[in-house]
Amino acid sequence: MKSYAVFLRGINVGGINIKMADLKNALASRGFTGVKTLLASGNVALASSLGAAAVKKDVEACLREAFGYDAWVVVLTADRVAAIVAACPYPAEDKATHTYITLSSDKAMLDELFEAGARLDGTRQQRLGPEAMAWLAPAGGTLDSPFSKVSSKVRYKSSTTTRNLRTMIKVRDATAALQEG
Repeated sequence: MKSYAVFLRGINVGGINIKMADLKNALASRGFTGVKTLLASGNVALASSLGAAAVKKDVEACLREAFGYDAWVVVLTADRVAAIVAACPYPAEDKATHTYITLSSDKAMLDELFEAGARLDGTRQQRLGPEAMAWLAPAGGTLDSPFSKVSSKVRYKSSTTTRNLRTMIKVRDATAALQEG
């Protein structure tokens, strides 16, 4: 069994409301073990004997069937989550900025998004691997930041999702505990 982090895109916003207990039960009913939800923003730690691509496909099918919406997820192994967190050069706690990690299931889309961010004045960003990039936003101004506006375009909806670095640390710890247990 491998430990995975599953990052759901767009739940508990825009009319797609899922209770974490219902999400946990739906995934457990599909044969995933050790299912643990973190926060109410669609972060899940789970174990499976399937590979990452098969976990992605099965979780998306489960969400579509159980909750009736066009679901997209990014699935990473516990080791990749740990490596991404370790590679992030920006602080988890800073009063002036917030550190975000954008994850993607499509390297080409993340390449495009990274290049778009590089063209923005003042945007600080760092590639963390083929499926992740880190970027900074001013405290209290995340949604108004130029990069946030670019990354929220419909074009990226089906392949990217963004988490605060503090959330990624919680997911890292939960998947590591599942891997050890």
